[in-house]
Amino acid sequence: MKPTLVILAAGMASRYGSMKQIQSFGPAGETIMDYSIYDAIRAGFGKVVFIIRRQFADQFKEIFEPKLSGRIETGYVFQEMDSYTNGYAYPADRTKPWGTAHAVLCAKEAVQGPFAVINADDFYGREAFENAAAFLTQQCNDKRFAIVGYELAGTLSDHGTVNRGVCTLDAAGNLAAITERINISRNGNEVVCDDELLPRTLPLRTSVSMNFWCFAPSFFQYTLEQFDLFLQANGQGLKSEFFIPLVADQFIKEGGTVAVVPTRSTWFGVTYKEDAPMVAKSLNALIEAGEYPESLWS
Repeated sequence: MKPTLVILAAGMASRYGSMKQIQSFGPAGETIMDYSIYDAIRAGFGKVVFIIRRQFADQFKEIFEPKLSGRIETGYVFQEMDSYTNGYAYPADRTKPWGTAHAVLCAKEAVQGPFAVINADDFYGREAFENAAAFLTQQCNDKRFAIVGYELAGTLSDHGTVNRGVCTLDAAGNLAAITERINISRNGNEVVCDDELLPRTLPLRTSVSMNFWCFAPSFFQYTLEQFDLFLQANGQGLKSEFFIPLVADQFIKEGGTVAVVPTRSTWFGVTYKEDAPMVAKSLNALIEAGEYPESLWS
């Protein structure tokens, strides 16, 4: 079975100030998602599932169906506040979605085989998709998942802080633990985390997850069980979030392994509006180098 690509596109992009997931960056109006889907298709993925807000469904379909029809199967699922909460009485005034692991859980009925998860607003690079596809078709199973690893220094923004899943590796090169660090920025030759965790500074070459994950379908049932526990412990908070790294960390503690799939691909993303010119410039450089055609779908 060909793997499925699941794209997290339900965020409201509050720091960015607009719906950055469908902003055009390529010379023919391509979004960052277009490049990810293009790379996924040539790496052998057979389906793409968009996780979106229900009110954006028509907009997404109008943009992507004409491009993707006949090229890859598509699916659309919605991250709703009450999805998979099993009647849990969360605060009535909570407006923030439950986070990335909950978003993936919302794709449970749309994914049947091994799958990768990515952010809508991150560019991951061709080799990253090729390596992920190889892992999903050759190594992934109920006890072995993976992340695609990037160096921290290459994932920062010049225009504000970012959040990253910081990886600790074991002797075999697998993930030993992953910790969500927030408010990360560069200060000279140091990377500083302005949160309540230690250490306060991190090496430039620290391995981080850019939310490019590889999972077997068993991830859904495991995540559902973890979400129930999360709600019991944190569900009354107005801003508590159920992150994928939290699920992965618990999976490791219970005996599973998470491989770190290396890539030489260049990562770049859009966290703030000021990042947009850099993204367009980077894409143009890849087009000039022959990595992508000037128009992806024509």
